[in-house]
Amino acid sequence: MLEMTREAFEELVADALDTIPADLTGLMDNVAVFVEDEPPAEDPELLGLYEGTPLTERGEWYAGVLPDRISIYMGPTLRMCESPDEVVHEVAVTVVHEIAHHFGIDDERLHELGWG
Repeated sequence: MLEMTREAFEELVADALDTIPADLTGLMDNVAVFVEDEPPAEDPELLGLYEGTPLTERGEWYAGVLPDRISIYMGPTLRMCESPDEVVHEVAVTVVHEIAHHFGIDDERLHELGWG
């Protein structure tokens, strides 16, 4: 398993977020991104998770709710990658993947687009 400080991993997530075009980040609404050490016990290999209501499913009822949450998991990412460059790539893919869920894009479509 690769070793990396949490601070360095958080920087990779921030860098990945910075690569998202401003046109898209400007459309993101009521969502927060977090780095977590490990995913839920029932899915130990999960690299990221979107929890919330995608933009495509929000209606007039959507007001006063807690922010959607995107979690990027450090442990499984470091365990699956064999080099620092691979970690950079995997973090970028995971961040894009989870943001796409915020926009209502499902896993099947993401896999078709190469972001699976």
